[in-house]
Amino acid sequence: MNVSSVSSPVAAQRSTSTSDTSSTASYDNFLKLLMAQMKNQDPTEPMKSTDYMAQLATFSQVEQTVKSNSKLDALLASSALSQADSVIGRTISTADGKISGQVTSVTIVSEGAVAKLTNGDQVLLGPGVIVS
Repeated sequence: MNVSSVSSPVAAQRSTSTSDTSSTASYDNFLKLLMAQMKNQDPTEPMKSTDYMAQLATFSQVEQTVKSNSKLDALLASSALSQADSVIGRTISTADGKISGQVTSVTIVSEGAVAKLTNGDQVLLGPGVIVS
């Protein structure tokens, strides 16, 4: 039996299936990969059921991590909104005192909350910003 001919279609199958899957983990994606693995395994040395269970457990851990990350992102966004609400209408200044003014609006960006002042300046709310 020529083993190299068995492994080359497997590599081609894996490369096409991974490019089609989304970046989030789902059971449908896992089952598609599992079926492709079962179809393309070496018939003289099939995988053991314990190997499949280990893969399922690992996949479950990855899925739980993805869910935890999305919940943490929501919590951080909620915290940023709460912080943004508390500074509107107040006067803020940077630690060095170069930028100061009253906050007219706050925008949430990936770095955090950015306060827009009445004079047009923008300040990233974070450590060193004094709110009065």
